[in-house]
Amino acid sequence: MRWVVGFWASRLPWTSVLAALTVVVAALPAWASSLSAWRITSAGQLELRTSLDVRPQAFFEAGTALRGPRVWVDLPGAPSRTRSLPGSGALREVRIGRPDGFTTRLVLEFAPGTQLDPAGLKLVGTARDRWRMDLPGLANQGGTGIGEGDLDAVTRDLPDRQASFPTATTPLSADGLPVVPRGRFKVVIDPGHGGPDPGAVGIGGLRETDVVLDVCLQMARLLQARGVQVLMTRTSEVDVDLPPRVSLANSSGADLFVSVHANALSMARPDVNGIETFYFEGAGFKSRRLAAALQEQMLAISPGSPDRGVRTGRFFVIRRTVMPSALVEMGFVTGELDSRRLADANFRRRMALALSAGILNALQEGP
Repeated sequence: MRWVVGFWASRLPWTSVLAALTVVVAALPAWASSLSAWRITSAGQLELRTSLDVRPQAFFEAGTALRGPRVWVDLPGAPSRTRSLPGSGALREVRIGRPDGFTTRLVLEFAPGTQLDPAGLKLVGTARDRWRMDLPGLANQGGTGIGEGDLDAVTRDLPDRQASFPTATTPLSADGLPVVPRGRFKVVIDPGHGGPDPGAVGIGGLRETDVVLDVCLQMARLLQARGVQVLMTRTSEVDVDLPPRVSLANSSGADLFVSVHANALSMARPDVNGIETFYFEGAGFKSRRLAAALQEQMLAISPGSPDRGVRTGRFFVIRRTVMPSALVEMGFVTGELDSRRLADANFRRRMALALSAGILNALQEGP
């Protein structure tokens, strides 16, 4: 099973001691992607240098009896060539791949039987172009590191631009989600459209209703695992008008309301992609805070997808609900980048985790 690894954390516990890396690879020129250089140091760290303000996305896949676990990082832009580099000990191999025409993938392949804790694996932004993942099992084992490119080079940018980098934490599973008191909170999740109304239809016939219902059903299970009572305006492909959705929410005594959608534009504009979240201006600060929490988490799992912002809107379901409410647009089903992701079941799982984390973060701050 695959999980997305969150941004911004401290050290991660590994249950097995990993052998030192002793393979030395000559530095290679930077490739045509946002990954400029990388290395695994003898101190037990994966270090990356990227283009400025890139949002790399890290993942974990558990191993089997015949194949060890994997950790990999995806970055925007495809490499000029794919390749593999031998490791040593528990780290069998490092690969540079191109899963599609838009992505560079750096894979750490471990030996069968290696035990990794996915809840602790975190990719930390230390500057606008620097990232680090601590690997304690590799520390203090002697030997030299493995890598490519110049980690110490300066990434050029306009002068006096203030440094910034993402700090959102995206969990791997329900166990990694923020914790709230069990049984205290109630949330209404509203999968947009449904039944005879499929919502937007995008590239390859991708239907908004199919995407949002899948994500929302997973959100419900994840939040319930955290002790949150969840009500859904629909759980199958049925037609539910807008007033009944609002009525259900307002009569439930819920703490939060989140309506989930996917965006669309003309099929002639596949260049338009992006994530945005709406709140009703008259609903006050708590709705704005909820929208910001959801937007932050969605962006953290969607490197390369434009940030269309947290915006005010007058959508019926957020204008007429009495609790803090937000409406999210997870991406464009008509966008070349977003549609590929929304059509991917693994990405929808990560989106469900991200939205659940945003909701729980908002509940932690008080509904």
